Amino acid sequence: MIDQILVIDDVPPNLDLLADLLEPEGYQLLVASNAAEALKVAAAALPSLILLDVMLPDLSGYEVCRRLKATPSTAEIPVVFTTARGDEASVVEGFRAGGIDYITKPLRRDEVLARVRTHLTVHRLARDLRAQAAVLTAANEALRSEIAKRQEAESAFDAADGRLSLLSESEAKRWNAAGFVGRSRTMIAILESLRRVRDFATTTVLITGESGTGKELVARAIHSESSRAQNPFVAVNCSAVPPDLMESLFFGHRRGAFTGADRDRKGFFELARGGTLFLDEVGEMPLALQAKLLRVLESGAFLPVGADREVESDARVVAATNADLERKIADGRFRQDLYYRLARFTVRTPPLRERREDVPLLAEHFLRMFALEMTRAPVTLSAAAVRALQAYGFPGNVRELKNVIERALIECGGREIQPEHLSLPAAAPVADARAAVPAGFDDLPMNIQAAERFLIERALGLSNGNVAVAARMLGIPRMRIYRRITGARDGSA
Repeated sequence: MIDQILVIDDVPPNLDLLADLLEPEGYQLLVASNAAEALKVAAAALPSLILLDVMLPDLSGYEVCRRLKATPSTAEIPVVFTTARGDEASVVEGFRAGGIDYITKPLRRDEVLARVRTHLTVHRLARDLRAQAAVLTAANEALRSEIAKRQEAESAFDAADGRLSLLSESEAKRWNAAGFVGRSRTMIAILESLRRVRDFATTTVLITGESGTGKELVARAIHSESSRAQNPFVAVNCSAVPPDLMESLFFGHRRGAFTGADRDRKGFFELARGGTLFLDEVGEMPLALQAKLLRVLESGAFLPVGADREVESDARVVAATNADLERKIADGRFRQDLYYRLARFTVRTPPLRERREDVPLLAEHFLRMFALEMTRAPVTLSAAAVRALQAYGFPGNVRELKNVIERALIECGGREIQPEHLSLPAAAPVADARAAVPAGFDDLPMNIQAAERFLIERALGLSNGNVAVAARMLGIPRMRIYRRITGARDGSA
């Protein structure tokens, strides 16, 4: 890289002399004959060195130097004064202005070249040191951040006294049994599934369903109904764990394994020993950790960070996701072998729009719960409010219903809750008139074929005409729906 030197002098012979001295040495010269031009060139070119005459037509060299040093972009450029005045007062004034050296005229070749080389070398070294200092500062900041995150994780372990949960256990307790309130076929099917799996305390379970459908409640029910109920239930939201801490948090670490690891720490698998490890949002787990999780599930052992010996795992894994894992597998974002290992037994938590008949029961449950918490007298839902709740699609599912009921209890002022007290969006997704009717036995036709047709039409209304979704809702093959549709059109059904 060629060094640029800015020469500031209003006497042309002096400029020619310096050009004859410096250019043969490989330096690139920039010139300025007054202060205004000098400041402009210096700011634009940022030369490696400035040779500045003290006597200029518009400003003194001292003032030019002070302005250069007051500007952040040019403050680090070394300035060497050139002048015929060599008295002590002039030299002191030059240093006070920010100069680093003083060359008296007439200029001598060897002196000029020696001082230019020296100051360029010093400037280059200073620049390199500043760059290295910046790199070290960034590295130190990253290290401090890493230590802080690990200390935060350590504190979380301490605060939980060995039962770390990144999900809100208090919220789950607050819901009580609300996730299982209802008499719909879907809820009966879920309860039957839980009864089937409770005696298989080592079988992994995968819970699927939309957000707000109570997947953690199902996981806690699986744990509490099993032989592991007296041991820890450790819930982890995989999407909330910092990626660089995942391995340490899941498998623990040994003292000295990394900066800030001042003692041994148990990971989630050890904390859940003999109990249940609930992995919520398992679809968000990085691929590298997926491979390690698969190995734990297959071998029953894991290696803490910094350890030289494996630790046996005795935790049952229950996972949950609201993502389409099969699509993630196709996209290469989730391991197929891990999916099959987790899905030894599956439970699907249905969205609230598939169990509208349970909405009044859930709403009443939440009303009683919030009235008790707020120390208010219980209130009731008007028939119109119930119809409004059942007609709404609840994209946020049970969690959204709970929030709507809590606000309604505040808005109603102790009176019966009316539709205007329900904070439902103005453009609420309302099903067709048939789907909005409560699906109790009184609503079904007595003729079996007509009843089936009624349910199929209702499911199609709820699914906006999506046959595949309607078939899943009803638990029947898609062809059966197609046959009913075509049969109804030609009158043969």
